[in-house]
Amino acid sequence: MKKRAAPAKATRITRAEVEELLFREAALLDEWRLDEWLALLTADARYEVPPNDRPDADPLSTLFTIADDIDRIRGRVTRLKDKDAHAESPRSRTRRLISNVRIVGCGGGELSVEANFVVYRFRRDGGVREYVGRYRYVLRPERGALRIARRQAVLDAMELGSMGLVSFIL
Repeated sequence: MKKRAAPAKATRITRAEVEELLFREAALLDEWRLDEWLALLTADARYEVPPNDRPDADPLSTLFTIADDIDRIRGRVTRLKDKDAHAESPRSRTRRLISNVRIVGCGGGELSVEANFVVYRFRRDGGVREYVGRYRYVLRPERGALRIARRQAVLDAMELGSMGLVSFIL
């Protein structure tokens, strides 16, 4: 097993600070405060949902459910906020539960973080879907705050049918 550096000591960022960022992010997304969520991202941020059968694949050579750079993330937010966006009009109500937050590495001024999640999505027809998985983040201190440089939602579900319904931000 590969030994990892002690990130909290090396960067002076604590797990509590990381948890606060992830909990704040979850609240912003649940409250549909998407512009404030965008402010948590770095200028070169990436948002990815890899295929559930190859979660460690490279988005340059594998088809991802979502593989957005910062420009596509901004475009996604613009589309989601549009009142005519049929997939999210009215918007989904979501509730995110984040747990098992761990700093798993550091280097080059960045932290690698993992956390488990459950996202409950409620739709107007009364339907409820659960999305369960693991977040993988690359976080970077910028302008006096911790920012999200990479956000990956690795889903545990092995069936692909519901993946077409992921019109909101996991």
